[in-house]
Amino acid sequence: MNEIEHKNRVVNRSELVFIYDIKDANPNGDPMDENKPRIDEETGINIVTDVRLKRTIRDYLHNFRKQAIFIKEETKEEGIQKTREERLKELKKDGKQLLRDYIDLRLFGATIAVKDMRMTWIGPVQFRFGRSLHKVEPKTIKGTTVMPAEEKKEKKAGTFTETQILPYSLICFYGIINENAAETTNLSEEDIDLLLDGIWNGTKNLITRSKVGQIPRFLLRVVYKEKNYHIGDLEKKIKLVKLDSSKDDKAIRDISEIKLDVREMINTLKENKDRIEKIEYEVNSDVVFLVNGEDVKGAQIEDKLKIDGIPVERLGLETVKPKEK
Repeated sequence: MNEIEHKNRVVNRSELVFIYDIKDANPNGDPMDENKPRIDEETGINIVTDVRLKRTIRDYLHNFRKQAIFIKEETKEEGIQKTREERLKELKKDGKQLLRDYIDLRLFGATIAVKDMRMTWIGPVQFRFGRSLHKVEPKTIKGTTVMPAEEKKEKKAGTFTETQILPYSLICFYGIINENAAETTNLSEEDIDLLLDGIWNGTKNLITRSKVGQIPRFLLRVVYKEKNYHIGDLEKKIKLVKLDSSKDDKAIRDISEIKLDVREMINTLKENKDRIEKIEYEVNSDVVFLVNGEDVKGAQIEDKLKIDGIPVERLGLETVKPKEK
């Protein structure tokens, strides 16, 4: 790697917490189970895979930020999807060139094992599965189609359909940006800016029938001074509090019915203040936090995140205007 390629490389570890919600839709269908929303059967908690979030980020960076993406579908003229071998043969790039040209390889890594090319890069950015902060209850919505399918055209009419949705789910992701793996993929701070943009605005701009209405609610990045150190489990220190405590979790239908108790998270940040270099955040104005019994709405959370001189910066992602496709 030359000197220019090293410029602004990520050298500090970070932790990420991202919260978003979805209403009357399906945040991550399971193709092995009739595309139903993924549910932890033991807890009734909604699950969204890390792969789903990474796909959201990749698609946003490609479609709205004009970034080159390596892991994507490409088809040949006859409509058949290209194999990994065919794509690599066309690209004619070695590992160093692939990392230079594709932001998703620098962020998430990859394993390439084809003839004459075997490479593995551990992704500096890793997410756990997203999990809802409350129990959910899937609903089956029945409907009809206007146009009959080919095999049923003798019926001269449409047919019945079923769609699986969640009336409401407030989902929390946790992630780590690993400075050691960042050195291998040459991940830059500019890449991280695009990652955070992709998390927030990619979620908001994923406008399909099953995802329409997703709203990003809160994004937190804690950047550490100390190499090889992070607090861990920050997302577990955020608790959902219902305005009506008698209401069942499964009956929650809107962000206006809950608050986010962040007292434990802020106390933990205070305990680790000497190891924190800076805090970055973004927030939706409809979110109400609960801090030591006090309601704090939207961007007012910034005052609570200012801990003994630690720099706190709002990312401004709510005002970012995506480039046109």
